[in-house]
Amino acid sequence: MSDAILCVDDDAGILDGFRRQLRKEFSIETAVGPQEGLKILEARGPFSVVVSDLQMPGMNGIQFLSRVREQSPDTIRILLTGNADLQASIDAINQGQIFRFLTKPCTPEALANTLKAGLAQHRLITAEHELLEHTLSGSIRVLCEVLSLVNPEAFGRSSRITRYVEAIAAELHVSELWAIKTAAMLSQIGCVILPEAVLKKVYRGEALTSEESQLFNQHPFVAFDLVAKIPRMMRVAEIIKCQDKYYDGVGVSGDHRQGNEIPMEARILKVALDFDALESAGKTKVEAFDQLKQRKGWYDPTVVEALKTAFAREIKYEMRTTTVANLDKGMILGEDIKSSTEVLLASKGQEVTPSMIMRLQNFGATSGVRQPFTVLIPMASRDCAIHPAAPPKAA
Repeated sequence: MSDAILCVDDDAGILDGFRRQLRKEFSIETAVGPQEGLKILEARGPFSVVVSDLQMPGMNGIQFLSRVREQSPDTIRILLTGNADLQASIDAINQGQIFRFLTKPCTPEALANTLKAGLAQHRLITAEHELLEHTLSGSIRVLCEVLSLVNPEAFGRSSRITRYVEAIAAELHVSELWAIKTAAMLSQIGCVILPEAVLKKVYRGEALTSEESQLFNQHPFVAFDLVAKIPRMMRVAEIIKCQDKYYDGVGVSGDHRQGNEIPMEARILKVALDFDALESAGKTKVEAFDQLKQRKGWYDPTVVEALKTAFAREIKYEMRTTTVANLDKGMILGEDIKSSTEVLLASKGQEVTPSMIMRLQNFGATSGVRQPFTVLIPMASRDCAIHPAAPPKAA
């Protein structure tokens, strides 16, 4: 609700006073007690600002605002209490990440000024998300599409793992999917330094020479240096740099973090990348998952379990044979698409985009494209566990 404010108190008389004092200047809703507040938040939220009393039966204001934060992280939270207690202030800040702490009695002017500041803060947060999720994300998608034309091997992999990390992150209730999704999209950008022959060996699970291994191991750091130059992208760059870091701390020179000290997004990306590498080497989903489970110390166990749960809700795909003329946006390539001279044009697992269709049409009119080929078309969700009898459905 745009600029809407929710006031919660167990005293209906105080809430009536809020409505009288503030209704001309603000869009106010009230709830008697924390349980009613949570119901209204669920039914009519999110709200820009939530104001809560501290002392309420069943759930105090700190606990209530912590729940608000879980349901609506961007909502600005304000605590109002008659007990000017230092410990309550500390708890409010630490547990609920409170924007302001006001004491009763609070003058209408002081409350109104605090609400105005809260609304201004919410608009600032919303504008930041708008910039990241639309302007910057749109630019990154364009960049990835251009790079996929230059290096379809590497960016076909990016397309696959982006779907994996989104599914895993959703299972783990990661609140901000933007960072992990963007990191997955850009995780292979450092591979522009690698010859195509080396990438093919990597993605097929073939052994690399010591020189090739050293070159390949540099690609996360190359990507970090490139992405870190983009404003507001340092967090994403850090995730990319740690994409090969093991849960036990091995993997990134000079970085001594281990376990849960490693960013959750990087732990997710590591599992998705290795799972995709095993699949690309010819293993089924079941075989790839079993091998991940056997690698002690490599991965966060909760992330591996989230991968398993995600595949229990995996999207079902219908496999079809088609041609370039019948490609449509949103289809998933079920195999590599090559020119008549065996040049890789688009990699298995990539999502079909308008620019890909245009490029394949141009190749078809000039050099020729090997067709027909298989595509996967997303259908209804299915609900089944990973087990040996379950055939792989996704690319």
